Amino acid sequence: MSNSPTVLRPFGWKDRVGYMLGNVANDFTFIFASLYLQVFYTDVLGINAGLVGTMFLIARIVDAFTDTAMGRICDKTKATKNGKFRPWLLRACGPVALASFLMYQTFATNLPMFLRIVYMFATYLLWGSICYTAINIPYGSMASVMSNEPDHRASLSTFRGVGSMIPQILVGVVVPMFLYTELADGTKIANASAFPVIALVASLLAVGCYIACYFMCTERVKVAEESRSISFVDTLKALAGNRALIGISLVFICYLGAQMLNQTINNYIFKDYFGNTMGLSVMNAAGFAPALILAPMAVPLTRKVGKKELGIIASAMGTVAFGGLFIMRTTNMWLYTIINIVGLLGFGLFNLIIWAFVSDVIDDQEVRTGSRDDGTIYAVCSFSRKLGQAIASALGGWSLGWIGYVEGSLSGQTDAVRNGIYNIATLVPMILYLAVGICLIVIYPLSKKKVAENTAVLKSRRGV
Repeated sequence: MSNSPTVLRPFGWKDRVGYMLGNVANDFTFIFASLYLQVFYTDVLGINAGLVGTMFLIARIVDAFTDTAMGRICDKTKATKNGKFRPWLLRACGPVALASFLMYQTFATNLPMFLRIVYMFATYLLWGSICYTAINIPYGSMASVMSNEPDHRASLSTFRGVGSMIPQILVGVVVPMFLYTELADGTKIANASAFPVIALVASLLAVGCYIACYFMCTERVKVAEESRSISFVDTLKALAGNRALIGISLVFICYLGAQMLNQTINNYIFKDYFGNTMGLSVMNAAGFAPALILAPMAVPLTRKVGKKELGIIASAMGTVAFGGLFIMRTTNMWLYTIINIVGLLGFGLFNLIIWAFVSDVIDDQEVRTGSRDDGTIYAVCSFSRKLGQAIASALGGWSLGWIGYVEGSLSGQTDAVRNGIYNIATLVPMILYLAVGICLIVIYPLSKKKVAENTAVLKSRRGV
């Protein structure tokens, strides 16, 4: 019997498409929750919006520990013949899908308010802080062992970004057509019975995509079993000593905060301010098309312009667009939609390359210290993204409470509340997008020139 090692197929399109499907799977449940879970809690379960926002923030505090714990589990688990990270796709795909489905069960509307709140906390923490973490951390870490080549990793980031758009289009464009009902007086209300059905479909689609990702992707880079465990202390040390990691973490927080707040509050601005949820579907559909068109240009543009530089341009576009909307206070739904799309165009491209920033940070860490610390850095970035999402959810929930939003109202909201919703939807994203640009300019050091220098240093060390 031959003892020769297994010959792995070269990195190629199968890996790219498979990795893309992994993010499609992630976002079928994640985007549905990001866009509509707060609506389910406030308009179906009748839970106070401020309490919902607080719950989202508490969950992210829990994630600070579960994310790093999952990183340690991955590090300590011995690699199988199918890889070190890839088997987690099969292990966790069923639990994450089931947990997502459980969050949207309408039987909870018949429970006393205290039990509804308990149900909300229990099911959300089960899904987001345990099951989703159990599959997302291994999935994200897997990119670093699929190939050593920078261009391959950049292409994986691009395909991951495209993968996030597919469920955003389906969930953002199609779902609103079924999720809202119009009363005789024209008031839009949430269709409670649609939530569990759509959640079930999204969960089943996610499982199918996770399985496809497992079979299409290959781990090629052997990870040493002695690799350093990821602990919370390691995470803090990495943050304290790595300016690039601090910069990209702040970018993640502000960028995801702006993006998720915009997506969440748009449900309310179209439903309550414009009184036309069809506009939400149109904006979601039109908003993703430019980014899909730009996808083939993502890697060439990063080579020519630089990732940091593209991020600064995107920040300027978002800041100007949302600042303009705040100042003009338009009541024209189509003008609001068009300016929204233009403002987010730059971030459509930015979203395609965002994970390549993480590879640059890992390379910078190796240049400075001689240690790549892939797992620690990915855990920090993953937590930063979740923190940004939590801030957006908390701000969304708290601000709706501050302006006097009435949960589940059948008579519509007052003019003061509607104007408050408009302010939240425009002013807060403007501030956060401006903060992204400031973080990239002032803190994040990895310009196009610096990335090229780091690449040259690493090639020299490795004798390439």
